[in-house]
Amino acid sequence: VQLQASGGGLVQAGGSLRLSCAASGSGSSINFMGWYRQAPGNQRGLVASIGSNTGTIYADSVQGRFTISRDNSKSTVYLQMNSLKPEDTAVYYCYYNAGRGSTWYWGQGTQVTVSS
Repeated sequence: VQLQASGGGLVQAGGSLRLSCAASGSGSSINFMGWYRQAPGNQRGLVASIGSNTGTIYADSVQGRFTISRDNSKSTVYLQMNSLKPEDTAVYYCYYNAGRGSTWYWGQGTQVTVSS
């Protein structure tokens, strides 16, 4: 499975960005996709996750501001980020896995920078 992420950039606080991540080579119709992020000096942490036939999960810090969605026909997951804050600045990594015990695949990471 290969993941191609796009959509990062520089935005002012209060602004919006939309990240996209397209998966290729995925053979399982049951899978989970989503986003983690890592800021300098911090561990990588979950931002949001969505299953192919299940609901969504959000980190408390982004609940109500970020929305994750997916287009199964395109094997693509999106992260709409609104009301961005400087603390959202990080490298965002999309991931894919086919469920418990399966391999995790990661995208190349896309930088999101929010200026105050």
